Amino acid sequence: MKDATKWGETISACVALGRGIVPFLLTGLLTLASSAAWAADAKADDPDSKANRVKVGYVIDMPASLTADGTASILAQLNRLAESSSDESRVTVVIRYAAGDDNDRQTLTGETGFEDALRLARAMTGPDLRRVRVVSWVQGTVEGHLVLPILASDLLIVSAAGVIADATKNETSTDETIEVSYRSIAARRGLFPPEVVSALVDPGMELARVTKLDGSEVFAAGEALAELRAGGQITSEAIWSTAESPLRIDANQLRASRIASGIVNRDDQAAELLDLAAIHPLDAKQTLGDPVGVLLEMVGSINSGRSRRWQSNLTATLESGEINTWVVAIDSPGGSLSQSATLAAWFAQPETPLQTVAGYVQGEARGDAALIAIACRPMYMNPNAKLGGPGAEAIDAAMVIRNDELIEQIARASKRPAALIRGLLDPNLEVYRYTNRKTGRIRYATESDLIEGAADVEVERDRWQRGERIELAAGLTSAQAIALGLADGESASVDDVSRRVGLSGTPPPVTDRKMVRFVEKLGRSHALAFLLLFIGFAALSTEANAPGLGIPGFVAVICFAMYFWIKFLAGTAEWLELLAFSLGLICIAIEVFVVPGFGVFGIGGIGLTVLGIVLMSQTFIVPRNVYQLQVLTQSIWTALFAGFGLIGGFIAFRMLMPHVPLLGGLTMEPPDTAAVNEAEKLADYTHLQGQMGTATTPLRPAGKARFGDQIVQVVSDGTPIAAGDPVRVFEIHGTRIVVEAVES
Repeated sequence: MKDATKWGETISACVALGRGIVPFLLTGLLTLASSAAWAADAKADDPDSKANRVKVGYVIDMPASLTADGTASILAQLNRLAESSSDESRVTVVIRYAAGDDNDRQTLTGETGFEDALRLARAMTGPDLRRVRVVSWVQGTVEGHLVLPILASDLLIVSAAGVIADATKNETSTDETIEVSYRSIAARRGLFPPEVVSALVDPGMELARVTKLDGSEVFAAGEALAELRAGGQITSEAIWSTAESPLRIDANQLRASRIASGIVNRDDQAAELLDLAAIHPLDAKQTLGDPVGVLLEMVGSINSGRSRRWQSNLTATLESGEINTWVVAIDSPGGSLSQSATLAAWFAQPETPLQTVAGYVQGEARGDAALIAIACRPMYMNPNAKLGGPGAEAIDAAMVIRNDELIEQIARASKRPAALIRGLLDPNLEVYRYTNRKTGRIRYATESDLIEGAADVEVERDRWQRGERIELAAGLTSAQAIALGLADGESASVDDVSRRVGLSGTPPPVTDRKMVRFVEKLGRSHALAFLLLFIGFAALSTEANAPGLGIPGFVAVICFAMYFWIKFLAGTAEWLELLAFSLGLICIAIEVFVVPGFGVFGIGGIGLTVLGIVLMSQTFIVPRNVYQLQVLTQSIWTALFAGFGLIGGFIAFRMLMPHVPLLGGLTMEPPDTAAVNEAEKLADYTHLQGQMGTATTPLRPAGKARFGDQIVQVVSDGTPIAAGDPVRVFEIHGTRIVVEAVES
């Protein structure tokens, strides 16, 4: 029997312990799951994370004639890329020679000075550029001293029309210094055989590729070639140049001799051969000086307060006169067409000392935010980004018309079609692709744009053939935006965009308020917002069960304050939303502590709380487009599911927490009503129940009454009773005697 009792006690203890531990395990698992979800969201949203980085290369076009300034420009770009490269990898730079159409390839002549070419070649093979892999891409005919930088390259690729010819074309006489320099540069890379280098420098030298008796193939030039012939050591030979004709090496010869790594005609083929995702041109304008930039991250909704803050921060960067480049990273649903138009006009026409405002859509640029992105030049998009489409502000035709002059100004400055810009803002605008019947010129316009200002409307219409309608209402992908001329290319990260405009890497942000930027980044996590609300409501319900304001109440205040701060910095929360949310919580507290039940304060408090949470998550009140409806639906579900924390916390802490030894003191055990009444008794008046007496004082409602020889304190049932009126005891609570008047 004792063993059974001990087993029963053990089982009871285990059950109590389990009831105490289980809720904390569940809470911990919920926190870990939410944190993991937030971390995954943050990692997916971070365009610069290692998971999102791709290997890209950069293109520099070699001028037809290299000068001292051109050499300095190319070296400046190479040095910046070298400084931005990590120790683990090398940056690939393709120097493109004789770029042009397949039917109109340029010829790079021998007007380049030897000293300029030598300076570039020495730097390319020097230690400062060891982190840069230089690839020469010969697409046309290269003659003169421009051949020297090709010899200094790590790799050579050619197009089908590529030719490398006489290196000393414009030299009047042979200079031993030139030949020694060519041989020295070529030896550092080992890309060209010494015999080929000698033939390139000396136009009177005969060069052949011979097959010897042992079957090996080698290059032989000048006297060495004559000795092989005289000794009968050659079984076959292919003449590349003679004493009368300077050396010209075409693409097939370069590839067959393995001097060139491949023959490619397009950028994508070159990228594939070099094992790159893509190759991008560097902005030539940035080669004139050292770009110094800052980064502005436009994340979240756009409103007047945030717009003023961005403008103030950007203006402050120009005061020193050193900053000449802005990189604007955009991930925004929009929110205010007027504010976006102001920023876009500013970005489209940068003032001195500003040279470049580069845009990068890293997530989305919906609604009016698309106007800001389009105003930047160059403007790049993440491959998964979206431009335009329904946004945080519902834009109609009237709003677009009011800003039409500003849109035209932005279109002219950014060299982008104005009709497409208006079509991205106004979902009902019909924009078509028109082709000039005579010239084949492509134009994007509406019907009214086509005939605007025309002397003869019908003649103007006949000049153009209308094509398909451009679908803009749902927004554009990166590929669609590039095809329409609204974007300049794709990019995987802010760092890549920064390098394309000549910066050494991602520039510093416009403000050093790291905490603000961190909180704004957290504000993009829906999981974190939900977690803050859930914990806040759970802690609030715990405080309702705890004896006095303590740790749960403090946690609830912190969670709600953090939620508001995040939404405030994200541009979706203002003081009105905070007022509604706070009043809702106050009404719920009144319903719980002051007038228990479920009445006006309870229903109104819940409604105000939900309203506050919903309004904090959006910039509108009534949804007017598809995007706003999605945001509203998400906000409502967030509020409702977060509210389950109030119910779940009440149940968990009310039922389970008293069984946890360390935390049991935080909850109030239900009182024993009978014991309390008995303890409060100073005298026993139960014998007066139902007895008749007389009021000795007026009862309004308290007073005294006589029952036989005993006078006691009494309270009327709520009706005034005059002194001397008969009364009867109908209720007794401890020392509280309740009486009612009795008619005589």
